[in-house]
Amino acid sequence: MTQHCWQQALISTALLLSSVNNLVLCYAQVMEFYCESCETAMCLECTEGEHREHVTVPLRDVLEQHKSALKNQLDTVRNRLPQLTAAIELVNEISKQLAERKNEAVTEISDTFDDLEKALHQRKTALITEVENICSTKQKVLQAQLTSLLQGKENIQSSCNFTEQALSHGSATEVLLVQKQMSERVSALARHNFPEQPHENGHLECQVETDGLRRSIQNLGVLITTGAVGHTSVATGEGLRHALVGQHTTVTVTTKDKDGELVKTGNAALRAEIISADGVCTEAEVVDNKNGTYEVGYTMRSEGEYSFSLLLYEQPVRGSPYRLRAVKPSDVLQSPDDVKRRVKSPSGGGGHVRQKAVRRPSSMYSTTKKKENPIEDELIYRVGTRGRDKGEFTNLQGISTSSNGRIVVADSNNQCIQVFSNDGQFKMRFGVRGRSPGQLQRPTGVTVDMNGDIIVADYDNRWISIFSSDGKFKNKIGAGRLMGPKGVAVDKNGHIITVDNKACCVFIFQSNGKLVTKFGARGTSDRHFAGPHFVAVNNKNEIVVTDFHNHSVKVYNADGEFLFKFGSHGEGNGQFNAPTGVAVDSNGNIIVADWGNSRIQVFDSSGSFLSYINTSADPLYGPQGLALTSDGHVAVADSGNHCFKVYRYLQ
Repeated sequence: MTQHCWQQALISTALLLSSVNNLVLCYAQVMEFYCESCETAMCLECTEGEHREHVTVPLRDVLEQHKSALKNQLDTVRNRLPQLTAAIELVNEISKQLAERKNEAVTEISDTFDDLEKALHQRKTALITEVENICSTKQKVLQAQLTSLLQGKENIQSSCNFTEQALSHGSATEVLLVQKQMSERVSALARHNFPEQPHENGHLECQVETDGLRRSIQNLGVLITTGAVGHTSVATGEGLRHALVGQHTTVTVTTKDKDGELVKTGNAALRAEIISADGVCTEAEVVDNKNGTYEVGYTMRSEGEYSFSLLLYEQPVRGSPYRLRAVKPSDVLQSPDDVKRRVKSPSGGGGHVRQKAVRRPSSMYSTTKKKENPIEDELIYRVGTRGRDKGEFTNLQGISTSSNGRIVVADSNNQCIQVFSNDGQFKMRFGVRGRSPGQLQRPTGVTVDMNGDIIVADYDNRWISIFSSDGKFKNKIGAGRLMGPKGVAVDKNGHIITVDNKACCVFIFQSNGKLVTKFGARGTSDRHFAGPHFVAVNNKNEIVVTDFHNHSVKVYNADGEFLFKFGSHGEGNGQFNAPTGVAVDSNGNIIVADWGNSRIQVFDSSGSFLSYINTSADPLYGPQGLALTSDGHVAVADSGNHCFKVYRYLQ
C-alpha cells in the first residue's frame, strides 16, 4: 500500500472514531430534542452543533404524536387479524372439503369399478356356464344319434357275416333252414331308416362386442368441477333489484375464476336465497346453460323488500346479497314494447308469426359502434342503424364471413351488399337496384366461396348473382328455375346450395350453374318445407336447413337424403318460433337464429340443445342471418334493429 493510501486510511479511521465518540457522548447526555429533518432524537449540544441549521423541537412534543400514530397503525394492522383468521379458517375448510370430496370420489370410483369387475366376472361365469350347457345338450343329441348308427352298423355287419358263413359253409339242409329267417332279417335291415343325417350342428361361438364397451369404459365416469369462485363471478339483470308480483323474473349469473376469466363449463354449485324481512323464503330455480352461465328464475308472490343472495359454492357472488323490491304490476307504467304484437314474416310472404316482446334499450338507435359493453354478456360490438348511407341498413338479412377477415352483409331493402372488416370497419358496398345482371332486387342470403367470390341470393330477380371479392359482377345462375332464393351456402365440392323460399325446396348447382339436384316440396313431412329460410353445410358436407313455418331445423346428406330434424313450436330450450339463420362451427355444433323468440340457440351435431348465446345487454329483435367470423365469433344480422352484432362465442 502507498504512503498516500495509508494517510487516507488513517484520516477515515480518525473521522469514524470521532463520530462514534460524539454519538457516545450524545447518548450520555439527556435526549431532550428532536430533529424533524433527520427524524432523530438528540441532546442540547447536538442542536448547537451539526443540527444547528435544522428545525428542532422538544422531544416530548413529538413523542406523543409518534406514539399515537404508531398506536393507530398498530390498531389498523391488528384489526386485520380477525379477517385473516377467518380467511385462513375458510380456506382450510375448503381445503378440508376438497380432501373429503377427493376421498369420496376415490371411494366411489373404487366401489363402482369393483362392482363392474364383479359384474364382469359374473357375466364371464354365466357365459361359460351357458357354453357348457349348450355344448352338453348338443353332445347328448349327437351321442344318441351316434349310438343308433353304431348299433345299426353292428347289426348289418353281424347279419352279413352270418349269411355269408351260411352260404359258404352250410349244408343244403342248413341253408334251407335259415334262409327264410336270414332273408327277413337282411330285408328288414335294408329297409330300416337309420339316422344318417346329423341331428345337430357343430356351431358354437361366442360373440362379445367390445368396441362399444371399450369406448364406454374409456368414457366411463366424469369428474365434475369448475374453477369458478364467488367474488369474481357476476350477476346481471333487472331481477336483481326489481320484480313484478306474479310475473316470472330471471337473472343471469356468469361464473369466473380467480383471475376474472370466464369459466366456460357448467355444473357449478349455484344457489339462490330470497328472504323477506320476516323470514319468508321465495323459491328460486337455477338453470345451468352448460356454458358457464346460469339463469336464476323466480316469481314473487307478494310485494315488499327482500334480501336476494346468490351463493356460488356457498360463497357470495360479487355484490350479493342484493336488496330486492317487489311491486304490483299496476304500479309500473307499461311500455308499448312490452306488449306482444303480430309482425309480418321476414320472408316477405303473407304468413304471420307471433313475435316475442322485447324491451328495446335506448342504445338500439345509436349510430356509433359500441366497443365496450357495460353489462356482463358476450356482445363485442354492433354496427349500424336504420338508413341508406354506408354502414347503415334497412332490413338486413343474410350475413357471411371470409377467411381473410371480412364480414359481408346483404342489405335487403337498400338493394346492396356491404362489406366490413372483422372489427366492424366499413370497407365497401356494391349493387344497384334493377333487374339486369349485376343489379340486385332484395338480396337476402349471401356467402363467400373458397376463392373469395361473393355469392348472393337475389330474391326478387329469382336468381343467384356471383361477384368477385372486390364487387365486380361475374355471373348469374338459376334463372328460370328459382322462384325466391333466400339462403345460400357452398359445400366442400364447390357446389352452390340455395333454399328457395317460395318453391319450398333446395337447389344444388355446380359453380357454372348446371343443376346437380333439387329436393323438397311444400308440406310438413321430413322432406317437405314451409317457407324454408337459410342453409349451412357442416364438416361432413351435410346440408342444414331452417324450416321457418314448420318451426324446425332439418339435416340432409349431400345428395338430399333426409337424415334427421329437431325443434318444435314454443319458447322453451330447443324450441323455435320461426327459425331463420343457421351456422355450423368447427366442432359440428349448430347455431340457430330463433327469429320469433329473438334469441340465438346452440345445438350439438345431433340436434340436442346446448345453450344460448347471451344477448341480454343489447337484445335482438328478429335476428336473421348467422355466420362465424374468422376469429371465432358469431355475427348476426339483427334485422329488426337494422344493425349487425358480433358476439363472443364459447365453443
